[in-house]
Amino acid sequence: MPDILTNSKARRDYHILETFEAGIVLKGTEVKSLRAGKGQIRDAFARVEGDEVFLHNAHIDEYTHGNRENHDPKAVRKLLLHKAEIRKLFGLASVKGHALVPLAFYWKKGKVKVSLGVGKGKAQYDKRDDLKKREVERELKRATAMRFR
Repeated sequence: MPDILTNSKARRDYHILETFEAGIVLKGTEVKSLRAGKGQIRDAFARVEGDEVFLHNAHIDEYTHGNRENHDPKAVRKLLLHKAEIRKLFGLASVKGHALVPLAFYWKKGKVKVSLGVGKGKAQYDKRDDLKKREVERELKRATAMRFR
């Protein structure tokens, strides 16, 4: 599944504990703008409000060929989930230090879907450990590639 938008900061700043797939309520100009790949979800987050889940701070650029009925780029957008999933998300997100973070927007059967992750914030030393592990893996791959040449 090719991603429309990805959240580059999500896996760097959070330990992703669980992921959910959600639909999203969009206007026509928002869909057209996403088809062009215009938007970013780097600072976006989701919040459970009552019996519904909303996506905040997701920026979808205005459609260039739109008219006065064009959408608001920073609008709060409703996410579509089953009630049982919403209850589970509420329970997971209400734990201190956990957040609902959009990981990616992608197409599925002609509809835009959001991959939503429940993340636990990483400390600075966790980020350093991840960088060290990646560098060690890279060195190992480089060494084995040189060995088999």
